[in-house]
Amino acid sequence: MISKTNIESQLVKVRKRRVSDAILLQELEQVLEKNKVERLQIKQTLQGTPPSNEEDANTMNLNLLSTESIFHLQDIKKLCVEYRLRFLDAHFFKGEFPSEAISKIRHLQKQHNTTLQGFKIMAPAKLLKLENADDPVLFAPLGNDYFYLIHKWGNDLHPFRKILMWPYKSFENLVFTVFLISLVLTILAPMKLFTHTPATQEYVLLFLFMFKAVGGIVLFYGFAKGKNFNGAIWDSRYYNG
Repeated sequence: MISKTNIESQLVKVRKRRVSDAILLQELEQVLEKNKVERLQIKQTLQGTPPSNEEDANTMNLNLLSTESIFHLQDIKKLCVEYRLRFLDAHFFKGEFPSEAISKIRHLQKQHNTTLQGFKIMAPAKLLKLENADDPVLFAPLGNDYFYLIHKWGNDLHPFRKILMWPYKSFENLVFTVFLISLVLTILAPMKLFTHTPATQEYVLLFLFMFKAVGGIVLFYGFAKGKNFNGAIWDSRYYNG
């Protein structure tokens, strides 16, 4: 039996490959302090007038935060691209938020004496359009592209999702996938139905035909459904991606 993919565990692995917990907390503290000073200077320069599009950063006590739940946008994007997930504002989520998530938010607000805002959610595109669940993850922004993981619920991802979504990562991946499929179809094709003495030339021509046919189907499906590559849609608000 192959176990399903827990997206929270995979996200932790991605972050740990990039930075350790100790360095992460130190890095976040420095960034937030710098951000605080810069914002104060800007407001003083503008005579106390705040910017029109102020960032939805939450003020939280770093000593009370779990480093296991702090993630940078770079780590979130990497996982979204690999598993073809979306990272959008929480109001795009069409399902019901579980009571556990609400309880955790209330606990954090009391613990940090603040009101959390600007929630983000990471989930497959279908979950942001339909009401069937498949492993959403709820985040709260900390500022400067850092996010705090509040709660994960639903079912784990299919164990082969990363492999199945690999062709959609980039144009090169898609072409390579079409090449492999065409090659397999060429090998499986009964050449003796076309010629009694199959030679290399016949196999090359059949491969080119298969490549053209598979490529045409992929292009037609892609344009018809308005599909795009993982790197372009991970934070897209449009369903057709």
